[in-house]
Amino acid sequence: MIEDIRQAFKRAIRSLAIPLDKYSRGKITPNMVTWFGLVMHVPIAWLIATQHNIWAAVLLVIFGLFDTLDGQLAQVQNRTSATGMLFDSVTDRMKEILIYIGAAYGIIAGTGRPYLAVWAVAACGCSLLTSYINAWGDAVMAKYPAKREAHTANKAFRGGLFPFEIRMAILVVGLLSGWVTLAVIVLAIGAAYTALSRLARVATRLGNA
Repeated sequence: MIEDIRQAFKRAIRSLAIPLDKYSRGKITPNMVTWFGLVMHVPIAWLIATQHNIWAAVLLVIFGLFDTLDGQLAQVQNRTSATGMLFDSVTDRMKEILIYIGAAYGIIAGTGRPYLAVWAVAACGCSLLTSYINAWGDAVMAKYPAKREAHTANKAFRGGLFPFEIRMAILVVGLLSGWVTLAVIVLAIGAAYTALSRLARVATRLGNA
């Protein structure tokens, strides 16, 4: 079901990428969209830190669209590349780091309990670990030709309970409801479970290799 929603969302964003390319005459490139989305997560992190949660949620939704828009624009302009995929993945991780820095500060300021910020650190670390396992799994699979034939790079080890899109959606709900600390705790636990499930999937695929 989640995959169906993701595909429908991609089609909707593609309908935006086509006119964007047309009216900019190709001058707006996918990398521009990627880096602009990253830069705009700096004020989002600041809004979270200063507990302007509604504005943070609104901007997180708006600029969260850029995570899909750059890829769809690359397809429209026929500019898909390994470098573009690298930039997209790295900037997503940088966005999460910024967001969790803001969340840690906001939790301390909002609750007066500094020890609760450890959940933001855990959520950040486990979120990064999910992506690390995905990338590491791809790299290891590439070393074994027999296994590589049935392997789909950048997709085989994705998914799980809390992929990137779900993590951001939970954070938005936490911001809108005012339960940021609870949302971060859920993210930490869910991301840890996702990382472990991806690790198990990689180990299963590798077998005794």
